[in-house]
Amino acid sequence: MFAAQDWKDYELIDTGGGEKLERWGNVVLRRPDPLVIWPLVKETNAWRQADAHYHRSSSGGGNWEYKKKIPERWTISYRDLKFHIKPTGFKHTGLFPEQAINWQWMMDKIANSGRRIRVLNLFAYTGGASVACASAGAEVCHVDASKGVVTWAKENLQLSGLGDRPVRFITDDVFKFVQREQRRGSKYDAIIMDPPSYGRGPNGETWKLETDLYPFVESCASILTDNPLFFLINSYTTGISSTVLKNILTISLGSKFGGSITHGEIGLPITESKLALPCGILGRWEA
Repeated sequence: MFAAQDWKDYELIDTGGGEKLERWGNVVLRRPDPLVIWPLVKETNAWRQADAHYHRSSSGGGNWEYKKKIPERWTISYRDLKFHIKPTGFKHTGLFPEQAINWQWMMDKIANSGRRIRVLNLFAYTGGASVACASAGAEVCHVDASKGVVTWAKENLQLSGLGDRPVRFITDDVFKFVQREQRRGSKYDAIIMDPPSYGRGPNGETWKLETDLYPFVESCASILTDNPLFFLINSYTTGISSTVLKNILTISLGSKFGGSITHGEIGLPITESKLALPCGILGRWEA
């Protein structure tokens, strides 16, 4: 497992009974997690006194119960990177801390490349990867279909003191954007993607990861330069093995560019139990 272990402002304190207890800076949150299928050994005061507790609704969605007043949003840091955190109505906070394992890998690849790297970040959410790549000196194109999260990503870039870096923020359908880049002859040295399990486009188009991921990766491979640096696929789709990502990258990129491929689970260490919480999978191609 690739585990993000060097956080200071984030801590996964404990897990059990379908929930996780986390510290985000000075704020402790209690949230559901579908992968926590083991029991809670002991509901300590830390669990009972969490600053906010997200309760799922039987009809879908849920709501936050606040034990004390917390900021509407606050800032946490990962090394020199800074991010706004905000509890949302869908239990998320605007950041996936396990992704730090990818941020550091990308920053190292870019910093050690000895050249200007042009990065395309697809399904880019609130910009954790975009901020990381920009901090390492890359030129970044950040694409997401949600205007709200693109605005959030811009704020994170400014918050990290990187507002003058060459980052282009685009609110658009990711698939149509890639098609236009193909027609324009645009090229990138590195591509990052975190595709959803299922999605629907503005005109009723449907996306299903199991059937559409491979052809989409092929489309993205066509806009890589002749000397690409890396290609990262991250996925939270349950039931998909990281070996699937390895196979897709081997067929679509390995046969054309050579290089090497790594794959596996990503996760977070649990302070109380000394176990690890699996959080998703990755596949990485690198030159």
